[in-house]
Amino acid sequence: MHALVFYEHGGPEQLRYAGVPEPVAGPGEALVQVKAAALNHLDLWVRQGIPGLRLAMPHIGGSDVAGVVAAVGEDVDEAWVGRRVIINPSLGCGRCEYCRAGQQCLCAGFHVFGEHVPGGLAEYAVAPAANLYAIPDDFGFAEAAAVPLVYQTAWRALMTQARLRAGERVLILGAGGGVASAAIQIARLAGAYVYAATSTPAKERRALELGADETINYREVDFSKEIWRRTGKRGVDVVLENVGPATWAGSMRALCRGGRLVTFGATTGRFAETDLNLLFWNQVSLIGSTMATYAEFEAVMGLVFSRRLRPIVDRVMPLRDGAEAQRLLGAGEQFGKLVLEP
Repeated sequence: MHALVFYEHGGPEQLRYAGVPEPVAGPGEALVQVKAAALNHLDLWVRQGIPGLRLAMPHIGGSDVAGVVAAVGEDVDEAWVGRRVIINPSLGCGRCEYCRAGQQCLCAGFHVFGEHVPGGLAEYAVAPAANLYAIPDDFGFAEAAAVPLVYQTAWRALMTQARLRAGERVLILGAGGGVASAAIQIARLAGAYVYAATSTPAKERRALELGADETINYREVDFSKEIWRRTGKRGVDVVLENVGPATWAGSMRALCRGGRLVTFGATTGRFAETDLNLLFWNQVSLIGSTMATYAEFEAVMGLVFSRRLRPIVDRVMPLRDGAEAQRLLGAGEQFGKLVLEP
């Protein structure tokens, strides 16, 4: 089969569209014929190299997959064969105290499909059968592939970790990104007042179409000062943050007293300085979040597949053009998801 692989860490030039052995489903696993796979910033970080992450090379990335089950391994119901599915990329160990309690797996056995194990930027992919989720017949593969990682991440961050409530004000940074475009819709569905910060007038218009109440162009103004001005020096209840050092101080300043900053990423670096006076004097909560539990995944997928939340696909490209697609994503030249088709 053909896959988008890299043999060593580095830039997009390390990616190769190459022939590799087709995977085989083992016990408890399913072989999925990939029809569409969406990119995430995680794909860029894995390709560049994450400290402490050791990969078998060549590595196949890709956490978001939609396709058709081609075969199943031992102990898997044969009824899965031929079904249209997505793969939940959150691979809990299934054994630790957190998994047994139905919570988010927090042990060393937690993996992410496409990060710690080979993913779906290929013609075929293998995943645990427990992570298959059937998709409706009227849902296209490209839009289904745009859903799994970003919607579960946004849902857990806002609804479980930040406990966003109706009537609260939330600031969502980087509105053109996959998680942010999902978060705008989730926050609006929850009854919150949504400020979306992004980089161009075109992206501002798209954010408003998704349900943002107001937008801020962070290239034209200091977003934290603008929030302070627009809220009458109150600030917002929740900031959804994934940028890191470049926006961290501003995100802290944008919060009201008792506000919550929830972070799920570190696009501009792993280390950010925190003004401790702001932290304790304003009684701010700093909250980390990643992926979701199986129950959270099922809850948000139900909203997506009932069309109450809408996947946002920027464009669809051939898998062989994956290097260019990753360049576009790294440059922030998209709104929503870039999807690749084998």
